[in-house]
Parts: sequence; C-alpha cells; structure tokens
Amino acid sequence: MKFWTGLALASAAAMLAACGGGSDPGGSTDIDLSGARGSLMYNPPLQVTAMGAADFTARLQGGGTSGQTLLALAGAPKCDVSFRYFEYGTVGGAGEATNASGALMVPSGTAAGCSGPHPIVLYAHGTTTDRGYNIADITNPARPGASEGTLLAAMFAAQGFIVVAPNYAGYDVSRLSYHPYLNADQQSKDMIDALTAARKALPATGGQDNGKLFITGYSQGGHVAMATHRALQALGQRVTASAPMSGPYAMGAFGDAIYYGNVDLGATVFAPMLATSYQKAYGNIYTQPSDLFEAAYAPGIDTLLPSYTPIGELFAQGKLPQTQLFSNVAPAPGFESITPPTQPPELAPLFALGFGSSNLIRNSARLAYLMDAQAHPDGAVPAATTGMPATAPGNPMRQAFVKNDLRGWMPQSPVLLCGGDADPTVFYNVNTGLMAQLWSSLVSAHLVTVLDVDSAPSGADDPFAAAKAGFAQAKAATAAQGGANAVVQAYHGGLVPPFCTAAARGFFQQVLASAH
Repeated sequence: MKFWTGLALASAAAMLAACGGGSDPGGSTDIDLSGARGSLMYNPPLQVTAMGAADFTARLQGGGTSGQTLLALAGAPKCDVSFRYFEYGTVGGAGEATNASGALMVPSGTAAGCSGPHPIVLYAHGTTTDRGYNIADITNPARPGASEGTLLAAMFAAQGFIVVAPNYAGYDVSRLSYHPYLNADQQSKDMIDALTAARKALPATGGQDNGKLFITGYSQGGHVAMATHRALQALGQRVTASAPMSGPYAMGAFGDAIYYGNVDLGATVFAPMLATSYQKAYGNIYTQPSDLFEAAYAPGIDTLLPSYTPIGELFAQGKLPQTQLFSNVAPAPGFESITPPTQPPELAPLFALGFGSSNLIRNSARLAYLMDAQAHPDGAVPAATTGMPATAPGNPMRQAFVKNDLRGWMPQSPVLLCGGDADPTVFYNVNTGLMAQLWSSLVSAHLVTVLDVDSAPSGADDPFAAAKAGFAQAKAATAAQGGANAVVQAYHGGLVPPFCTAAARGFFQQVLASAH
C-alpha cells in the first residue's frame, strides 16, 4: 500500500548506492538513552551517504525513465546533500515511551540558497505495511523507503530545504510492537519529537535552521501533517506554512461513508491497522478481535500489520482478503441498498469490490456501527447538515474516528490542500473538499489554497497550471497503456503524489518569497 508506486525510483536509488556512506570519520558521539521525548539518541547522527549536485543530477539522468521523470519534475539539483539517519525518543498511542528513527537531509554548496541557514521541511510519509520502512536508507533500492527518500532529496533537499522525515513509531528499529496509525495526538507528537531531535543534530552536521518551518505529507501523511500543524499552533510554535496532501482529514465522515458502503480501495489493509491503533490507544474497540473481524481473519490480526512479510504474501496466505471489507448479505433488513451501493453509477464498480462472501468485518459489527450512525449522524455523511463530526457517537469505532477527526480547527498560517477529485482510496469530496468548505472564509482570505490536480487550469494566470497539465498527461499515458482500471489502481499511489509534491514545493517557495 506504499504510495508513489507509479513513480518507483528504484533505478535512481540504485545509482545513488555508488555514492558511498558510513559513519563520520573521527570526532566523538554524544549518547542520550534517556528515552525522553525529542531526545537524540546519538549525535552526530549516522551519515548514510553524501552527494554533490552534479553527481545527483547525473545519477538521476542515468536512472532510467523514473529517474529522468523525477529530474524533469523536480528540476536539476542545485545543492549538495548529506543524508543522515537518526533515532529519537517519542511515545506510543497510549503514551508509553518508545523510540523511532528518521531521515535528516542537509543541503550545502555554493549555489544560491545552498549555504547559510535553511528552511526545514517536516515530512510525513503515507501508509506502508512494511515494518522495515526507512526513508533514510536511500542507497539500497531493495529497502523500503529508498524511492521516497530519493524523491524528497530531489524535490526539497537539493533545492535548499533541510528535510526531516520520521519513519514513525512502530517502523524500522522502533521497539513499539504496533504503529499508532492515524492517531492524531500520537502522530503529531512523533513528528514534533523527530523535529526536536533533528534540530539538536543540525550543528554537528553543518546545517543551520533559519526558523522557517514547512510541514507536508501525503495520504496518511496528509492527516499527520495537518494534525502536526494543529498541534504546533496550539503549542504557540509558529508554522510558516503547510501542505497536507490527499489525507483522510474528516475521519468521522470518511469512516461513516465507508460503513455506508462506499468502500475505498485498500480498505482491507487500513481496517486492521486502524483497529489495532485505536485498541492500543483507547482499549474499547473490541473485547477480542473476533468481535470485529470474521473468524477466518481474527487470529493474530491485532499483530499482523505492519509486517516484514510483503502484503501480497499476506493476501496469498489468506491472512486478509484483498478487497472484500463487508459481506454481500445486508446486515439487517433495510440495508440492502448499501450492500453494496449502486449510486453513483460511475463508482458502483469500485464499491462492489468491497463486498463478498470472504469479508473481513463481521456483519454484526457493521450493523452496530450503522445503527449508531443513524442515531448520531455525522454533519456531512450521509447528508450535509453542519459539516461537523457527530457530537455524541456511542459506537467505540465511531468515537475513535471523531477523536481523530481534524474538523473544527482554523489554521493561522498558509495552507495548501492538494489532491485529485477522483481518488478511489482517500475520497476527495469528504476530506479535502469538506475541509475547503469548512475553511471557506480562509480560502476567500487567501490563507488556504485548494488544488485539485485533476482539473483544468483556470486560466493563463493559474499558478498550478503546470501541475494540472502534467497530471493530465500522466493520467492519459496510464490510460493509454492499461485502460481505465490502470488509472484507478495508480491514481492515489502513483499519479497524484508527484504533482501535489511539486505544487507543495512551489507553494512553500512562494511563501518564502512573499516574506522578503
């Protein structure tokens, strides 16, 4: 389920392996094993590799179609980049002390914007089922995270931004046995702790922070980025701007939409990760997993993801169904029309994939959820009223969704919301579109900007015309090669991310320019 599958940069990452790596020669290392939040476990952090701008450019050019595509989208690297790996103290979903790791990318060089203090991009990655995920390990294309690390380096670090990209608690070397998936409180703390630790590391790496902080992330990372902006604002810490991309911001509305039958692509992976995350945090999602999951899948599902076993193998082993979230038998009379839904007609085939006889979620659990949704409706789903989350849900899963719903706060610094309106995985209208409606006054005031990359340029002065045109070309090429189904499969994970990321960088650069 890792995104950017359509822009797989394995060949480019393989070329980067020639750059070398290893720890810094000489000097001493400071150790902090206190486990305190934001503690930097060793300083200076491990240097994975370093490369000059010209070398990076040559390697992208020699990295095949994927590397050349990234080079065209990101532009030629102008800065040298040092890639670091660091470990830090943070907390789990129940507040338990734990550790996590991340990538720190530091630009340098003689070109404009490469020397002196730099702005920081704090980056949140999207859903991955791979327990070994590590964005810092860009030199080994066989390792999860290499492609994303390469993209971040090209898009941000090589253009003069310091990049801080946590792997999150529950991944890589983290001793946490689960991942606090879409837990807004924990994940914002994780991001803040990674930022705190990375700032401690900067003096030893030759990096300087100029005080400008940008936050971005895609999919799960879009939710994490927005939650982090909200948390830092509440702490009185200034965020220069943020760019959440294709995130499930309105968790209560999105969850209700899915249980009402609008099953998204990837739901059978997201459901167990959410259930485990919220069970660990709140303790009331179920008494035992079989309360929520069918007997065929319940044994061991609470420890299944993330995993060192590839998701395809887990499907093949029968640990999870590929698409069938719900039973194709209505949970009770009166729910036949949403088992599965047939409206709107263009989405009926997608929704139908989520139903069958090998379903993951028990009908009794779906019925309990739906009964609560009818008694305590969300303000946006199934009908638009207040637009806000349900005020008094009784179902534990709905309570968890509302607790992690990001509606109800107002940013005080610029925000770009980016996505594609035909997203089959994180529905645009009930997430990005809904936040845009709730923030309509901020959109009018030009504090919030909304970009649908799957739309036509608004005119000659559209600042995102290039992103929209590039997306349209990529979408058409995908359709020509594999048809409409290929577009659906690639939309969320491959087509939208690179263009939203390029738009985010342009937005950040515009904010920086306007401050001068």
